Amino acid sequence: MPDFTTSDGLRLHYSDRGEGQPILCLSGLTRNSTDFDYVAPHLDGARVIALDYRGRGLSDWAAPETYTVPVEARDAVELLDHLGLESAAILGTSRGGLIAMMLSATAKDRVAGVCLNDIGPEIATGGLDVIMAYIGRNPPQKTHAEATAMRASLMAGFEGVPETRWAEEVRKHYHQTEDGLVINYDPALAEAVKAAGAQPAPDLWPLFDAMAGLPLACIRGANSDLLSPETLAEMRRRRPDMIGAEVPGRGHVPFLDEPEALEAIAAWRALL
Repeated sequence: MPDFTTSDGLRLHYSDRGEGQPILCLSGLTRNSTDFDYVAPHLDGARVIALDYRGRGLSDWAAPETYTVPVEARDAVELLDHLGLESAAILGTSRGGLIAMMLSATAKDRVAGVCLNDIGPEIATGGLDVIMAYIGRNPPQKTHAEATAMRASLMAGFEGVPETRWAEEVRKHYHQTEDGLVINYDPALAEAVKAAGAQPAPDLWPLFDAMAGLPLACIRGANSDLLSPETLAEMRRRRPDMIGAEVPGRGHVPFLDEPEALEAIAAWRALL
């Protein structure tokens, strides 16, 4: 399993597959590199690199105060350094998109382009409330099978997802133990998120504007509770050249192997 050591001494895991244009895949808040298993087979001619953030997946846990977008952006740059890459295009899901915007503002020479998956510079409060309700907690279901059976009803805004996909998702994100299911990230991540939420919300539009000149795409789940239509419209107004797609029957976040998502990613890659 490939890993590297950060400047503050943590071992972080990543996956690295394929050859060609480097695409650095950055996952959602509580999720990990396996999020991109669905889209990777569709990225012919690309080197697909996906990072497990500190405290997530197979990476080391850290002090909760380091579970922040700026530190995670630094980790991403250090991964590029470790791999000897001057730059990479970034496919950022949710939290990963915020990190991509941060990198565009602070290390733009390392960013070849950005594709945002269901995230923008304004985050809808309804979606945040949903995240706060589950972050840091083990699910009440005791087995993968029980969690799979409940998944469709718990994931608001998702339609027509086969049970096999929900089974994959459950196994990717929960360990089954004798005592029940356990999340595969540091529960202390909740402390960092709550601490950030106690502060006034920062204006993220300057980070969005920092992507000026970079090939840019945004994919939105048509039923998303985190990226509102109004925010997406303002993103399009500021970046008329932004490639956009809305994925029907998807909330937060699309899996990225839907036809609409793949079409947008292909158009974005053509600009890299």
